[in-house]
Formats: sequence, structure tokens, C-alpha cells
Amino acid sequence: MRALTFASRNTKEITRDILTLLFGVAFPIVLLVLLSAINKGIPSGYGPALFNIEQLAPGITVFGLSFLSLFASMLIAKDRSTSFVLRLFTSPLKPADFIIGYTLPLLPMAIIQTLVCYAAALFFGLQLGVNLLVATVVNIPIAVVFISLGLLFGSVLNEKAVGGVCGALLTNLSAWFSNIWFDTAMVGGAFEAFANWLPFSHAVSAARAAVAGDYAAVFPDLWWVIGYAVVLLTAAIAVFSIKLKKN
Repeated sequence: MRALTFASRNTKEITRDILTLLFGVAFPIVLLVLLSAINKGIPSGYGPALFNIEQLAPGITVFGLSFLSLFASMLIAKDRSTSFVLRLFTSPLKPADFIIGYTLPLLPMAIIQTLVCYAAALFFGLQLGVNLLVATVVNIPIAVVFISLGLLFGSVLNEKAVGGVCGALLTNLSAWFSNIWFDTAMVGGAFEAFANWLPFSHAVSAARAAVAGDYAAVFPDLWWVIGYAVVLLTAAIAVFSIKLKKN
């Protein structure tokens, strides 16, 4: 109940920044439109398979969720820089209540962002069906991963620093190591191994399998992402608890 009350306050804070919200939803759609247009202009059989709409759309929905890290990190970093968080420290809220309160308002945004992206993909040939709803649910664990990373960095860095880490570094990591724009197997070696250790490529593979209706192939990739989500969310709670005790 305490976490839900705090989540309600954070929801109001998030919805005040309409332009940022619109950017988070619109940017993945812009990428989808541009890449689909490029792929359409390439003669049949010559374009990369990853740019086919059935492969591209799930990948872009995952990449779009990386912006949740920036939302989460800016929100918690802003609260830390004001007297608001000091007043919260005197409340009965526990560290887990804080982190859950920051996480819950961003999950509906993740779902809406994914659904809007899939809706846009319908105009480029993606088939409408229950698979898209399943793929949206499959995206929730990777959304938690990105949110947890944002809360983790936002707990230790200031507003200016989290903008660089979550706004630039993290989005680039998720782009390079996700198998969205190119197959990491083409690079091979340590690059491919490192990509396979991260959750991003597994999230994309799970989403693509869900869109294709190959539910058996969703796992074990999704378990890998869920594991990351649990570990990172726990780490965010632990780090915030340490900061709470210091204050």
C-alpha cells in the first residue's frame, strides 16, 4: 500500500513531462518507419533479413524500452537532489517500497510504447494477431531490466551524470549488443560472447519468437532476461538502502 501511494506521486511527476513522454514513444516509431522504407527500396532478396518487419518490429520495441532507464534515473536523481527525498527518509517507507514506487509507473509506459510500435508496424506488413499481445507481455522483463539500471545509476549519480550514462552509454550498449541492426555472430569472438552474456539479445530473440508464434522458442531466452531483472532490481534496492542509511 505504501509503495502504491508513492507510485501514484511518481506517476504525476512522469506525466508532467509530456514532451519527454512523446519522444519516448515517437522515436522508436521514427526508426521503424525509416528502416522499413530503406528495406522496401532494396531489391527483394538483397536486403538484410533483420530488416524484415517480422524481425525489425520486435527488435525496435526492445530498443525503445532502453529510454526507460533515462526516465527512471532522472526521476530518482532529481528527488535525491532536493529536500523531498530527505522528508521521505523520515517516512515509514522501506527501500523496497521506494524502488517499487519508482518502477510501477514506468511499466504501463513500457506496455503502451510496445503496443504503439507494433500498431505502427501493421502498416508495414506485420500481421495482426494474439502473438503481438504475447510479445508485449514478453517485453515486460526487459523493461524491468532497463528501469532497474536507471534506478541503480540514479541512486549513486547526479542528474547530469545519469543523462550521459543512461541516455547515451546504455542506449548504445543495447543497440550494439542486441542483434537488432546486425547479427553479432557476424563479428564473432569476444564480441559475440559478450553480447550473449548481456540480456539485450536474449530479449530481442524472445520477442521475435513471440511475434512468430513460436512460443517454445521464447524460453530459455526469456529466463535469461528475467534473471537479469531480478538481480538488477535487487541490486537497486540494496544500493538505495545503503544511500538511505548514509542519509
